[in-house]
Amino acid sequence: MAYTAAAQPAAPADSVYTTPASAPGLAPLAAQMQPRAVKSFGQLGKNKTLTLLPIPVIFYQAETGFGYGLGALLSGRFTQDTLTRPSNARVQYWTTQKGQSLVQLVHSIYTPGEKFYLNGEISAYDILLFYYGKGPNTASDNESKTDYKLFIINQRLQKQVAPKLFFGAQYRLTNITGITAPEATKDGKTNVFYTDSRMTERERQDTRISGLGPVITYDTRDVPLAAFKGDLLDLGATFNGTGLGSDYRFVRYQVDARHFQPLGSTRTILAAQFLGQFHTGDVPFRELAGLGANLGGTLYNNANLLRGIYEQRFRDRQMVMFQAELRQKLFWRIDAAIFGGVGNVNQYIDKFALKDTKYAGGAGIRFNFLQRDRVNLRLDYAGGTGSKPGILFAIGEAF
Repeated sequence: MAYTAAAQPAAPADSVYTTPASAPGLAPLAAQMQPRAVKSFGQLGKNKTLTLLPIPVIFYQAETGFGYGLGALLSGRFTQDTLTRPSNARVQYWTTQKGQSLVQLVHSIYTPGEKFYLNGEISAYDILLFYYGKGPNTASDNESKTDYKLFIINQRLQKQVAPKLFFGAQYRLTNITGITAPEATKDGKTNVFYTDSRMTERERQDTRISGLGPVITYDTRDVPLAAFKGDLLDLGATFNGTGLGSDYRFVRYQVDARHFQPLGSTRTILAAQFLGQFHTGDVPFRELAGLGANLGGTLYNNANLLRGIYEQRFRDRQMVMFQAELRQKLFWRIDAAIFGGVGNVNQYIDKFALKDTKYAGGAGIRFNFLQRDRVNLRLDYAGGTGSKPGILFAIGEAF
């Protein structure tokens, strides 16, 4: 993986290029298996409806050197009711040769009968990312290092108000400290982090964002994050303001629509997603919508946006994206997938231009190591606009 890693980030909270995704649940393209009574490695509980597995963490990226650590995954149901969809939780720690690190807890939990749905994350990062500027036309020559510490709390609590319909609230806190960036790039140019005309001096300082808002979700997927069939429509708004302890005042609106269907049989699955993220108010650089991002783990259903484009390579106040994937069962526990997508960012919704469209795509293989809950290892090769192709390794489908 070393020769492809130059385009990959150092695993920020919104990254897809690292270790296990926050809410594992890829769909192996074989029939869903019911929980077995026979005890096997990692199974817990009286009726063996839960599985606890250790997860080794290892990766390589040009910015970080080798990264290594350890995690643990808890997956399954807290009830015998097989109509209640599987829950999962994961804890992990990793560090790198160049001093970056992560401590993280993520979870996605259905209570018995799906009366309540609780998902979110707590993450603490010491990370390095490249910054290219804001807008749809930033140049690759603008590549500039930024380092900072990032603490995130994402939490969502929803109640089922009708069959498959959940309503509730979401809270998000992000705290950035210790922001540093070298004065010059590797080519001797001034770091665009200091010269970007749309970057304010205040954004280069420690920043806290705190927001709360409503969310409504209609979800008919058979196994969330590992669907063979069904739909997801998720609508939410987050109001960030000084009354909640935020340094900036802005509103984020998000719409996430997904469709899953078998083509002939469950050996072949078509998955598609549209996601739009829109902002009003004063938005700091770290909170802008971005292509190539992983939107906050379980809080955003583990949405990996346009694999192959570097983490937030293109970022701005408004963003739209569409992607699709064809997932094919091959043999034994081995599956394959091909995927592609398009997206765009801009400061204003009415300024989106077809000529600014960004593209990404690739192909990959999957290994199903937990059949009962459809948990796969995912290995993808992907490339996209303004980014070097790279190998992506994770647990869980991209969407």
